[in-house]
Amino acid sequence: MTQGLNLLALATAAMATAAMTLAGAPALAAAPSEPAARAMESRALSHIASFPGYTMHQAGHSYAMTDAQVDDDGAQHVRMARSFRGLPVIGGDLVVHTDRNGNFRDATHTMTRLINLPRISNLSGGRAIQAALAVHAGSTRGMAPEMVVYARGDTPVLAWDVRVFGVQADGTPSEQHVIIDAFSSNVLERWDDIHTAAAAGSGKSLYSGSVALTTDLVGGSFYLRDPSRGGNYTINLNNGTSGGSVFTDADNIWGNGLVSSSQSAAVDAQYGTAVTWDYFKNVHGRNGIANNGTGAYSRVHYSSRYNNAFWSDSCFCMTYGDGDGTSFTPLVSLDVAGHEMTHGVTSRTARLVYSGESGGLNEGTSDIFGAMVEFYAANAADAGDYLIGEKIYTAGVNGLRSMVNPSSDGRSADCWYSSVKNLDVHLSSGVANHFYYLLAQGTTNGSPSKTCVAGNTRVATGAGTLAGIGRDKAEKIWYRALTVYFTSSTTFAAARAATIRAAGDLYGVGGIEATAVANAWTAVGRS
Repeated sequence: MTQGLNLLALATAAMATAAMTLAGAPALAAAPSEPAARAMESRALSHIASFPGYTMHQAGHSYAMTDAQVDDDGAQHVRMARSFRGLPVIGGDLVVHTDRNGNFRDATHTMTRLINLPRISNLSGGRAIQAALAVHAGSTRGMAPEMVVYARGDTPVLAWDVRVFGVQADGTPSEQHVIIDAFSSNVLERWDDIHTAAAAGSGKSLYSGSVALTTDLVGGSFYLRDPSRGGNYTINLNNGTSGGSVFTDADNIWGNGLVSSSQSAAVDAQYGTAVTWDYFKNVHGRNGIANNGTGAYSRVHYSSRYNNAFWSDSCFCMTYGDGDGTSFTPLVSLDVAGHEMTHGVTSRTARLVYSGESGGLNEGTSDIFGAMVEFYAANAADAGDYLIGEKIYTAGVNGLRSMVNPSSDGRSADCWYSSVKNLDVHLSSGVANHFYYLLAQGTTNGSPSKTCVAGNTRVATGAGTLAGIGRDKAEKIWYRALTVYFTSSTTFAAARAATIRAAGDLYGVGGIEATAVANAWTAVGRS
């Protein structure tokens, strides 16, 4: 126990020291070439072994590179998945940071104790599947479980990762990980790989007006596929849940702006995919969702009266329901599209586990960039704002979530408190959303957002005023923290440290931006 705490303190001190060396350094990260990435991986493996106090390395550990980034000053960041005696370590991932010459700076991770456990379980894989199915409502089948080390808790333990498939109560597909203790059969945690929006040439869209589209001409027909953006395309499920085909058209004029045309929702989805691609490329230098130039695809008209939208890693795609026509119209608005595709960015970078505080950060990240995509589009028909999904309601509701006052829905958290991790991830995301709004906009200039006091309450209007640093800086700080410092188990406290460090990288350690980040986290109760 003492050893784990001392190692964590040593790593924290190293992080502070490394942050001091980054003052004023330019820090726009980009993907390296394949040969450079392999050289970075080799150096990172050497550093992991050479600096076990910073990396929690020990005998039996092995690593596989999952991502690599190079800052424009040459500093390098290599993301590694960890295994122990051949077992994947859930929560054991880390990012190794080096200077331009390949010298070790430090490592980012969330483990607090070394792994010390037996290899043999007294719980069979079959019993683990039974335990997982017992807690998964609507489950239809469980895949062969994988033995893992679960390191998202206080002490790493041997566990089974059981993949359970089914359908949620609202009709959303479910691809759930259920983590079963390999000795007690207790459920340690569970999360879903289906990440929902929690509800719930030219084209005429439902929500964004008339928009330009880049399409693909094949054999005399136009396909709703964009060769200039990685081949992004949109298919019509025609109220089914699988199959479907790419939309085609004879004159390259798509939709009529009304639900009477099945193409109208497809125009919104394709437009949203294009704008999100352009946003991440032009603002953050990211070449597609996976940063490899490959496009994702969209599926519209999913199921019947389906009140939701979701991202799935397994198909690398977005799926949109048509809504029930009573509460929701088709869920293809621009910010929902940006939200869903950001889940894909997160799954290719920090891989924030969709549970607890990391799950709240996962959802908050999608809300943040969904809103920023909307601002980036500068579309008068759907002007930028800090509401999520405000266009998809039939009437009388402001949106799925508010980043200005998250608790305005009666459920979301405005502020951090000790049990916020127990909320649904779409509700705990309010902490990150509120932080981001205060960082970008502040409480000045007539903003309705307020700072927090203990628990989930607010101070009176006008108290605890903050000046925002603007969206341009705020979005870059969050993106750098996500892609360079967040790991799969990052908490709100760790996100505070990561975003302060990201602000220091980009704008100088101790500068007004880093100070504003710290103040905004304090304002939402996470000091």
